Amino acid sequence: MNVSVVIRTKDEADRLRLTLASLMRQSLPAQVVVVDDGSTDHTADVIAEASATLDLQALRHDAAQGRSAASNAGARAARGEVLVFLDGDTLAHPDLVRCHAAVHAADPRSIGRGETFHLRCTRFLLDPERGTPRHGEEDRIARTSPSELDRLRVTHAQVLEDFPAIERRAFGGIYPGASPRQLQEIELAGLRDNPACSVLWAAACGSNQSVPREAFVAAGGFNEAVDINEHREVALRLCRSGLRMRMADGARSYHLTHRSGWRDPLQDTGWEAAFFAAHPLPEVALLPVFWASLAPQSPVPEAERILTLPELEAAARERTASEVAAVRAKLGLPALLPA
Repeated sequence: MNVSVVIRTKDEADRLRLTLASLMRQSLPAQVVVVDDGSTDHTADVIAEASATLDLQALRHDAAQGRSAASNAGARAARGEVLVFLDGDTLAHPDLVRCHAAVHAADPRSIGRGETFHLRCTRFLLDPERGTPRHGEEDRIARTSPSELDRLRVTHAQVLEDFPAIERRAFGGIYPGASPRQLQEIELAGLRDNPACSVLWAAACGSNQSVPREAFVAAGGFNEAVDINEHREVALRLCRSGLRMRMADGARSYHLTHRSGWRDPLQDTGWEAAFFAAHPLPEVALLPVFWASLAPQSPVPEAERILTLPELEAAARERTASEVAAVRAKLGLPALLPA
């Protein structure tokens, strides 16, 4: 089975170099399509360097067009039967491609969801290999001992020759913190234990997800009006067309975390209007309630919390529009659904 890995990237050249190195040692080789979405750093040099080793096609947008548009451009250029979407700051486990391919070989109508981890050690670093600090973190890194800085670094040699050294420092969840870890555990439990649940699309993962290319193209790709949670929106459409979310066991990715650039979907809510316009469903309106329910000091009243995907499915079925609007109002969110 032919697989294409589509990477969307912008101004993360030093992390991208490590991501591309992780694709050089896959147990099942894949075509790699990198979409440079308007970078102003040395991303082009990193791509050119990797092209000598990888089956790599590069695309560039002179001006940034956003995650969804960049991913769609990469999908159009890909030639694989299966597309794996990966971020430009995320390492692929040596078996990631093979494990995603196995899901689609077993059932061609699948959407594969891998398991995500984060490398908290890189959060203050601009270049994880050299240990250079991000802007504003110079004093912090200057106070770091050489031995401690060595522990923080993630190197090209480690990616290629000693991946277990990277895995030993990883924690569950794409971002640090108890809530992201718990969310992933709940999503994976839903995929493994509740395969008939109607809201498994909510377990989609933008940085470690695979789809059949033909079905993805037929569905129109990512909704370019959705700039956060575009992976969940396309998974919802694909599931409604007959595809099924499945766990891609062994397909692990490792996010080289950073302290800037992360957009919280509970604070940056612009994505909701486009998502809900395409899918005016109570389960879409309840997504932020589900996520907010998992916070250590949740703002959601205990009786109204949603703590699993089956509970999200039940809440969407059982709560009235006015009840959904009321709980959203308590979180400071617009009603969306008519009362």
